[in-house]
Amino acid sequence: MNWLAVAGALVFTALGALGVVTLTTGRVAPWGRGRVVRPRLWGYGSLVAAVGGALFLFLGPLSGPPHGVRGAVAWGGWAVFMAGLTLQYLAQRPGRRTPRPARTAS
Repeated sequence: MNWLAVAGALVFTALGALGVVTLTTGRVAPWGRGRVVRPRLWGYGSLVAAVGGALFLFLGPLSGPPHGVRGAVAWGGWAVFMAGLTLQYLAQRPGRRTPRPARTAS
Protein backbone atom coordinates (compact mmCIF):
# COMPACT_ATOMS: atom_id res chain seq x y z
CA MET A 1 0.00 0.00 0.00
CA ASN A 2 2.88 2.38 0.69
CA TRP A 3 4.24 2.13 -2.86
CA LEU A 4 0.79 3.06 -4.19
CA ALA A 5 0.81 6.28 -2.17
CA VAL A 6 4.27 7.16 -3.48
CA ALA A 7 3.25 6.41 -7.08
CA GLY A 8 0.08 8.51 -6.70
CA ALA A 9 2.02 11.39 -5.21
CA LEU A 10 4.51 11.29 -8.09
CA VAL A 11 1.79 11.16 -10.75
CA PHE A 12 -0.23 14.06 -9.36
CA THR A 13 2.90 16.12 -8.67
CA ALA A 14 4.01 15.62 -12.28
CA LEU A 15 0.53 16.56 -13.54
CA GLY A 16 0.56 19.72 -11.44
CA ALA A 17 4.10 20.57 -12.58
CA LEU A 18 3.04 20.21 -16.22
CA GLY A 19 0.20 22.60 -15.53
CA VAL A 20 2.50 25.18 -13.95
CA VAL A 21 4.99 24.91 -16.83
CA THR A 22 2.18 25.33 -19.35
CA LEU A 23 0.78 28.37 -17.56
CA THR A 24 4.13 30.11 -17.21
CA THR A 25 5.65 29.35 -20.61
CA GLY A 26 2.65 28.54 -22.80
CA ARG A 27 4.28 25.28 -23.91
CA VAL A 28 2.49 21.95 -23.73
CA ALA A 29 4.11 18.55 -23.25
CA PRO A 30 5.35 17.03 -26.53
CA TRP A 31 2.64 14.34 -26.69
CA GLY A 32 -0.11 16.98 -26.57
CA ARG A 33 1.30 19.76 -28.74
CA GLY A 34 -0.48 18.72 -31.88
CA ARG A 35 -3.93 18.64 -30.27
CA VAL A 36 -3.98 21.50 -27.75
CA VAL A 37 -5.14 24.77 -29.26
CA ARG A 38 -5.53 26.69 -25.98
CA PRO A 39 -2.51 25.97 -23.78
CA ARG A 40 -3.50 28.21 -20.85
CA LEU A 41 -6.82 26.41 -20.48
CA TRP A 42 -4.99 23.09 -20.66
CA GLY A 43 -2.64 24.27 -17.89
CA TYR A 44 -5.54 25.27 -15.64
CA GLY A 45 -7.21 21.94 -16.34
CA SER A 46 -4.03 20.11 -15.43
CA LEU A 47 -3.74 21.93 -12.11
CA VAL A 48 -7.39 21.36 -11.25
CA ALA A 49 -7.13 17.68 -12.16
CA ALA A 50 -3.99 17.24 -10.04
CA VAL A 51 -5.59 18.79 -6.95
CA GLY A 52 -8.85 16.87 -7.34
CA GLY A 53 -7.13 13.56 -8.04
CA ALA A 54 -4.85 13.94 -5.04
CA LEU A 55 -7.80 14.79 -2.78
CA PHE A 56 -9.68 11.73 -3.95
CA LEU A 57 -6.74 9.36 -3.74
CA PHE A 58 -5.42 10.38 -0.35
CA LEU A 59 -8.74 10.97 1.42
CA GLY A 60 -10.56 8.08 -0.22
CA PRO A 61 -9.07 4.71 -1.14
CA LEU A 62 -5.69 5.14 0.54
CA SER A 63 -7.10 6.16 3.92
CA GLY A 64 -9.63 3.41 4.41
CA PRO A 65 -13.31 3.33 3.62
CA PRO A 66 -14.49 6.90 2.99
CA HIS A 67 -17.29 7.95 5.32
CA GLY A 68 -18.51 11.15 6.90
CA VAL A 69 -16.87 14.43 6.00
CA ARG A 70 -13.74 12.72 4.71
CA GLY A 71 -15.83 10.69 2.28
CA ALA A 72 -17.67 13.78 1.04
CA VAL A 73 -14.38 15.60 0.46
CA ALA A 74 -12.97 12.53 -1.31
CA TRP A 75 -15.93 12.35 -3.69
CA GLY A 76 -15.73 16.10 -4.14
CA GLY A 77 -12.11 15.57 -5.15
CA TRP A 78 -13.29 13.08 -7.76
CA ALA A 79 -15.70 15.68 -9.15
CA VAL A 80 -12.91 18.29 -9.23
CA PHE A 81 -10.65 15.78 -11.02
CA MET A 82 -13.34 15.24 -13.66
CA ALA A 83 -13.79 19.01 -14.02
CA GLY A 84 -10.05 19.33 -14.68
CA LEU A 85 -10.19 16.62 -17.33
CA THR A 86 -13.12 18.45 -18.91
CA LEU A 87 -11.07 21.65 -19.06
CA GLN A 88 -8.25 19.74 -20.73
CA TYR A 89 -10.71 18.33 -23.26
CA LEU A 90 -12.08 21.80 -23.99
CA ALA A 91 -8.52 23.06 -24.52
CA GLN A 92 -8.27 20.67 -27.44
CA ARG A 93 -11.36 22.07 -29.15
CA PRO A 94 -11.21 25.23 -31.24
CA GLY A 95 -12.96 28.22 -29.73
CA ARG A 96 -15.75 30.17 -31.32
CA ARG A 97 -14.74 32.35 -34.19
CA THR A 98 -16.34 35.62 -34.97
CA PRO A 99 -17.63 35.75 -38.52
CA ARG A 100 -15.76 38.07 -40.81
CA PRO A 101 -17.76 40.71 -42.62
CA ALA A 102 -18.57 39.77 -46.16
CA ARG A 103 -16.34 41.35 -48.77
CA THR A 104 -18.08 43.16 -51.54
CA ALA A 105 -16.85 43.73 -55.04
CA SER A 106 -17.27 47.48 -54.84
